[in-house]
Amino acid sequence: MELWFSDNQTDHVKVSVKVEKQLFGEQTDFQRIDVFESREFGRFLSSDGSIVFSEKDEFIYDEMIVHVPMAVHPHVKKVLVIGGGDGGVARELSYYEEIEQIDVVESDRTFVDVCRKFFPDNACGLEDPRVNIYYEDGLRFLRTKHDAYDLIINDAIDPLGHTAGLFTKEFYGNCYRALKEDGIMVYQHGSPFYDEDEESCRVMHRKASHSFPISRVYQAHIPTCSSGYWLFGFASKKYHPLTDLNVERWKARGIKTWYYTTNLHKGAFMLPKYVEDMLEEEEGRR
Repeated sequence: MELWFSDNQTDHVKVSVKVEKQLFGEQTDFQRIDVFESREFGRFLSSDGSIVFSEKDEFIYDEMIVHVPMAVHPHVKKVLVIGGGDGGVARELSYYEEIEQIDVVESDRTFVDVCRKFFPDNACGLEDPRVNIYYEDGLRFLRTKHDAYDLIINDAIDPLGHTAGLFTKEFYGNCYRALKEDGIMVYQHGSPFYDEDEESCRVMHRKASHSFPISRVYQAHIPTCSSGYWLFGFASKKYHPLTDLNVERWKARGIKTWYYTTNLHKGAFMLPKYVEDMLEEEEGRR
């Protein structure tokens, strides 16, 4: 008997992955977590029935959400990761010797425990001595922070579920206050392809562009994400993601990547016209 996992990306589209077996399943106080073994994607984790990441393609997401801002900001010392309980973002940050502190705020302790057990190549990032893990609500954590971080990475996964508070106007305002005078915030921006996902993309860009003087969006191809096409947001108080990109400084670090390059960095901000039109419309709204 064949076993398939189906990710319902819209009411009319689902993507199915043939799985060898289920390794874990539990309803926590925050979400339903399942871990499966598959031949095509290796192990993958789902939250409330949607794939969060897989062993085969997680490097794309983690590299793009970390290396893009790190190639722009000239002196990152303190980083806040909201979400990120799998450890993949912390792992990529750990390659930067100049970083002194990485605070990871994850509401669901079980999520972290599951990733440590089943995804050690991600969770190894949490073992870096510079990492501090806080098991609490990200928005509540931010309210007490002012002029504290050079970089904030919002790695929360769902603008509608238990992390919905991390996609509000208050959240973006709190991020602005928590950043130093030249700080950068990056965040997962979702997929704009399906009509059911477009509105959340619009709302996120509207709030970010009205909260920060510099707000841009970039893209990546991630097979297990909705439609295989994913956006990231780049919001900054000072630095522009293209004009302030320092190619020589980033290459001198000698960080090995599988997806990110400084050439790709530039190209990632070159968006399809329908996405450009969507973003421009939101920038003009109040």
